[in-house]
Amino acid sequence: MPVVKVKTKYQVTLPTSVRHRVGLKVGDLLEAKVERGKITLTPKGVITPGMAEGLEDVRKGRVYGPFASADELLHSLHREAAKFRKKSRPRA
Repeated sequence: MPVVKVKTKYQVTLPTSVRHRVGLKVGDLLEAKVERGKITLTPKGVITPGMAEGLEDVRKGRVYGPFASADELLHSLHREAAKFRKKSRPRA
């Protein structure tokens, strides 16, 4: 098991074998937390609130597409708009 040294400014260099095993690249983000007296670094992606909302829509099936062409997209939009108009018409 590789050993690393804490340098000035509390920096450490992750050994090449460790970086390769998890696929880390320059600029990647790591979440640092303490678990039972041990420091754990976990690779993390940056997800904005808008991205999280979009991912939730995908998980719940609230998406359309993918579309092979712009015409296919427009056809889908018109079909969904027609459904919306039917729902919103006042009943006599």
